[in-house]
Amino acid sequence: MLVRVIPRLDIKGPNLVKGVMLEGLRVLGKPEAFARRYYEAGADELLFVDVVASLYGRNSLSDIVARTARDVFIPLTVAGGIRSLEDIHTALRAGADKVAINTAAHQRPDLIREASRKYGASTVVVSIEAIKQSDGRYEAYTDNGRERTGRDAIAWAEQMAEAGAGELLVTSIDREGTGRGYDLELLTKIIDRVGIPVVASGGAGTAEHVVDAINITGAAAVASVLHYDLLPTLRNDPAAFDPSINLAHLQRPGFARIAPAPLGDIKRLLDLHGHTSRPTPEALHV
Repeated sequence: MLVRVIPRLDIKGPNLVKGVMLEGLRVLGKPEAFARRYYEAGADELLFVDVVASLYGRNSLSDIVARTARDVFIPLTVAGGIRSLEDIHTALRAGADKVAINTAAHQRPDLIREASRKYGASTVVVSIEAIKQSDGRYEAYTDNGRERTGRDAIAWAEQMAEAGAGELLVTSIDREGTGRGYDLELLTKIIDRVGIPVVASGGAGTAEHVVDAINITGAAAVASVLHYDLLPTLRNDPAAFDPSINLAHLQRPGFARIAPAPLGDIKRLLDLHGHTSRPTPEALHV
């Protein structure tokens, strides 16, 4: 089985953004430009997340996804604000291959079963945002980690797998954007309870962290490590980067634990650990 490295692009309006624990979002550039570079570098899939969809009750990524799908020929997953079968249809028509659903699944769990029957389980991803509680339990949250559900995240993962989800996107809110590494305990507990693919998300600060997660799940979403590596290159491209964007926050101490790395380096490290993924363009021309 091929492992998957999946660049995660959090989007607010027309911009690629990045925060810490899904808060304090800062603009990095134009998502289509980042997506194209990641595709050319050998990304296995791309994940687009509308991080303000919960504020407006809808997903606003159709135009960005449509523009990306014209030039990128790997699976695209769209997340954020997907609340109905009609929303799923709209995302797929725009060029998405999969949709990830969180809030609407908690509001009406039958949506997952209905979506799986209509569009196929491989199209339906359930997004689980988890925060570790003081008693060691993991609670599932919605609205980018802002709203509690009272549900145990591990039991919820099992319920969603049984409901027909084809895949789970598991984000540790505690780790997201911190560079402290994925929550391997959370991932292990979920993998032990479900029989469907799990994508790790939240916390990668080094290429080694990505390998750690893939050793458990076989798939990992990556943001900071890739974005901060690519930024210096795209800053010289006016079609990809607005020079008025302020990146002073990257000099703060909290970012010191993030070691930016290109996608190709992550792929080569995975290869050294015995994992196979979609070849990088360089490998195809050797």
